[in-house]
Amino acid sequence: MNPILMFIIGLILGAIAGFFGARYMFKKNLQKNPPINEKMIRAMYAQMGRKPSEAQIRRIMKNITDQYK
Repeated sequence: MNPILMFIIGLILGAIAGFFGARYMFKKNLQKNPPINEKMIRAMYAQMGRKPSEAQIRRIMKNITDQYK
């Protein structure tokens, strides 16, 4: 085969593998370290002048973590 063609095929396959590998690692990192935590949710509710129940906070956290699965 032509070396240039092999280089182009290898470049395309590497880009595809890199994309899926980076996506997997990004999702895994978001599951371990969500961008928002319970303390932030409590602060948002406090800014709105409300006191959230524990059930509301857990439901919001569950929705956030389920979104990244």
